[in-house]
Amino acid sequence: MTSNSPDTPPMRELRTANHLLGDRAALDAAWERDGYWFFRDVLDKEAVGRLRGVYLDVLRDLNVIDPGRDDAAVYNGAPLDNFPIRNDGTPATDPLLARYPRDQFVAEPAIRAFFEQLFGEEVFWVPNTEYHALPPGTGRPNSRFNFVHCDGPNNKGLPLKICWMPLAPIDEETGGLAVAEGLHRPRMDDFPRPPQGIGDDVIPAEAWYRALYQPGDLLVFSLETPHSGLANRSDRYFRLSMDIRGMPKSGNIPTVGTVAALDACAITVETKEGEQRTFRIDEDSFCRITRGRLTGMPLALEEIPQMVKIGDPVYVASDHGTAMFIRPQH
Repeated sequence: MTSNSPDTPPMRELRTANHLLGDRAALDAAWERDGYWFFRDVLDKEAVGRLRGVYLDVLRDLNVIDPGRDDAAVYNGAPLDNFPIRNDGTPATDPLLARYPRDQFVAEPAIRAFFEQLFGEEVFWVPNTEYHALPPGTGRPNSRFNFVHCDGPNNKGLPLKICWMPLAPIDEETGGLAVAEGLHRPRMDDFPRPPQGIGDDVIPAEAWYRALYQPGDLLVFSLETPHSGLANRSDRYFRLSMDIRGMPKSGNIPTVGTVAALDACAITVETKEGEQRTFRIDEDSFCRITRGRLTGMPLALEEIPQMVKIGDPVYVASDHGTAMFIRPQH
């Protein structure tokens, strides 16, 4: 069990899966049992360092860190009242999101090769990446959990795996990520998993697992695995991490492009190659146009043509010509 802060429930150490690499049957069995894989020191550290460097460049430009450190983001005491790197920002307001370093990272040969080994083939990364540079001393005052949730309700029709990675050391104070082991298969009457999140006291305390993380580590988990970031109780360090969402490229990957036409019955998306694809919209189409933890998700059918605009960059997951999921690229 690991826990030092008084508001952190005791948590067990994540099971490592390094010894399972190269054994597809064993990896699949561990996934079915636990709902996650945790790997120590598997991502190329030079590639991770280059990714971290983008974060540090942005934070230096914001004048909130010690400019002399390249291994961690050390807070310099500057005001953080208008800190723009948020989980609900846009490229126009969030300078890290505007840089979007994910694409360069996943194209690195060592990173690409590792994920192809892990997924068993070339990976399609959906345009939905979370860049976290969580300031020191932030989080909810009465709970170590920032937001307990599953990603499945907000990613309808997309069989994704969530890949979360620390970019600098994350100790007990800075928090990291916790997952609920073995609760990735919803059972009758177990607990609600709405898009707006799961209650703080719903997950059994003994289900929570975490680790003290280092650059090069990787935590991969299921869309239905309950998880939460932990409040950053450090007074010195920003917590740096990135999570990306992937699926085998041979699967039913979503269509990525810009909205070319839209009405109450259909949406047309134009890809970067200039191809136009039209999908039916119905009451079951999950349209999410905002990020964060808003209670208005998904949009009602009649709201979709009002809120989604021509030219918006989106991706659409579909089933036999019907849009199951519509979301802005992020």
